[in-house]
Amino acid sequence: MNMVGSKIRRFREDRGIKQEHMAHELELTQSSYGRLEKDDNRLTVPKIQKIAEVLNVPVSILFGEKTGNILYENNGNNVQTSTLVQNYETEHIKSLKEEITFLRKLLEGKMK
Repeated sequence: MNMVGSKIRRFREDRGIKQEHMAHELELTQSSYGRLEKDDNRLTVPKIQKIAEVLNVPVSILFGEKTGNILYENNGNNVQTSTLVQNYETEHIKSLKEEITFLRKLLEGKMK
């Protein structure tokens, strides 16, 4: 699964940024950068950080974390988290698990 690479491509295209520009920013050839989007196992932490910087997005977004406003309902003295917060937390946990899986795969590749 090429989760991170496909998110990078979507953000890049949404912003009208060409692969050539991304390659220049990462000090890569265009073909090397293109392979990063197709095979996210080639991504390193410094490259992910630089890509996020160029795309002007948080790194966590590239791993599927969703941003959202956290809302609270105040019922008298009891503050209860809303369904929105609970859903956000569930999605956040799911995205963190995906991120851990991805990073483990990166580490396994480096250990070989």
